[in-house]
Amino acid sequence: VLAAWQRPYLNIFKHFRVEEWKRSAKEGDVAALTDTRLKGTVYRIQGSNPASSYLQLPRAGTQSLGLTGRYLYLLFRPLPHKHFLVHLDVTTEENQVVRISFSNLFKEFKSTATWLQFPFVCGAASEGTARRGVPGAAPADVRWTCLVLDLPSILALYLSRRYSHLRGVKLCSNLLVKNLCTSDLLFEPGVTLAEARLGDLSCRGVAPMPRELAFPVPKGKKWHDLYDYIRY
Repeated sequence: VLAAWQRPYLNIFKHFRVEEWKRSAKEGDVAALTDTRLKGTVYRIQGSNPASSYLQLPRAGTQSLGLTGRYLYLLFRPLPHKHFLVHLDVTTEENQVVRISFSNLFKEFKSTATWLQFPFVCGAASEGTARRGVPGAAPADVRWTCLVLDLPSILALYLSRRYSHLRGVKLCSNLLVKNLCTSDLLFEPGVTLAEARLGDLSCRGVAPMPRELAFPVPKGKKWHDLYDYIRY
């Protein structure tokens, strides 16, 4: 059951005050920028070697975020023509730490008892520019993406382990990140509150994206024409 302070969702960057760098750490080329299209601050992490530039929460590897929400949302955009790497450290009910990694460096899925590596295929605005289904450097017109990870399902499916909580996150170069969030709710982008009520989505545990996590959609445009939504 989600602790009250984590309901209905927890905005990780806001809660841990990333911009102050007291409870988070940064290494290498990490910069806060204002993104005019997203109308807010984003963090750019770049460097020739993924391990040399990163943004990490919590600050010390010995600490734990202790976030128990079922879904982790990562709002990010890989940098064009580059490779990126994301590590999530989760703790199982048996107190085992498992690392879940996503990268367009990985050619295929690999797993050990303590590490799951998922190849990530970057979406492009014009499908023709990317060879679909093949990991590799991000295309020139790579889009902002909402990546949703069902952490208990991933652990159960690949390792037959029971999920306890999210321990830590390490975002390595090369990417832009807007936010991270955990929740027990499945947020559906591009759905308004009115549509959600009409479609009675709440009984299926589906909710519209909270405003502070949503990507802006200009009038007359559709969310899915502008952004990518990927669920694992």
